[in-house]
Amino acid sequence: MPTALIGLDYIIDIMHPRGKIARAAEQASQRAIISKANEALEIATQKQWLKILVKVGFSPDYIDQPKQSPMFAKVHELGALKLGSEGTDFHPDLNSDGCLTIIKPRINAFYGTNLDAVLRANNIERVILGGVSTAWAVQSTARAAHDLDYQVCILEDLCAAADENEHRTSIELMARIAQIIHLDDLKSF
Repeated sequence: MPTALIGLDYIIDIMHPRGKIARAAEQASQRAIISKANEALEIATQKQWLKILVKVGFSPDYIDQPKQSPMFAKVHELGALKLGSEGTDFHPDLNSDGCLTIIKPRINAFYGTNLDAVLRANNIERVILGGVSTAWAVQSTARAAHDLDYQVCILEDLCAAADENEHRTSIELMARIAQIIHLDDLKSF
């Protein structure tokens, strides 16, 4: 089945200890998200799947930042999520070679991006998602992918949230619209 592996917000500001809004950094480290993401990307390369890394970011003047959003209202004050800054760089240990990069202006990777067009241009039927945060980027993107009629799989061990309870609750909710899988499962896809 034509498949895309999509990694969400594996960027410094969100998941690295140096990040300006990295509430999930500790969980991401404990769960070894980046090393597992690299393994998944290698499997995707072997299987000739489309590899996409999506990151949230705003222009340096923050003109596109939704200041009324409870989630994004203060990022300009923190200097977070500014495109071209270290904060929107992918985690330094992430192997992004051969990956298409998509920049999103909101939580959902489909909103305001060409992600759906890229997937359809490549006849993709199944999307496999991992990312930080499970409760926000992964869940909102999974819901959108489901509503766009993609088969959705969530790589549970490539996701992290601010705490284990938030992560687990999100995974339980997504199990109604997606297949929950683990890194070891990818080899049999």
